Amino acid sequence: MPERDLVRIVLPDAQPLPSPYAEADRRQAVEDLLAGNVFRPKGLAGPFGLQIMVREGRLILDIRDEADQPLHALVLALGPFRRLIKDYHLVVESHEKAVAEGGSEARIQAIDMGRRGLHNEGATVLTERLAGRVELDFETARRLFTLVCALHQRI
Repeated sequence: MPERDLVRIVLPDAQPLPSPYAEADRRQAVEDLLAGNVFRPKGLAGPFGLQIMVREGRLILDIRDEADQPLHALVLALGPFRRLIKDYHLVVESHEKAVAEGGSEARIQAIDMGRRGLHNEGATVLTERLAGRVELDFETARRLFTLVCALHQRI
């Protein structure tokens, strides 16, 4: 059975996304996170709920217990993520356009490889920013980065 430190994900600021593809990406990230994840804040025992918000240019990870009581909030500046988020949105738009225009399978796969590369970069930045505060695995970081992108539509 996969590890599950996070048992609930809440996106209180979630707005409808501009496309079905982006909506599906956000929904899949939440489902994949809940299916298996490693998210261990230093000094806290799980399982946890996590509220993810963007406020005043900052990413807030509001860590809660199973009863939804606040345990700890981590606040990260979005600056280190800005280029990646912007590029991620451009890649998603390119993917949607390529599919709508009936683009070649090779072109669509190339765009998707670029998207995966951005996920990997975003996961690395997130892991570095949380180092010493939260232990997380690479797949958890990738999925959290997807949610950060979904919450911050326009930079």
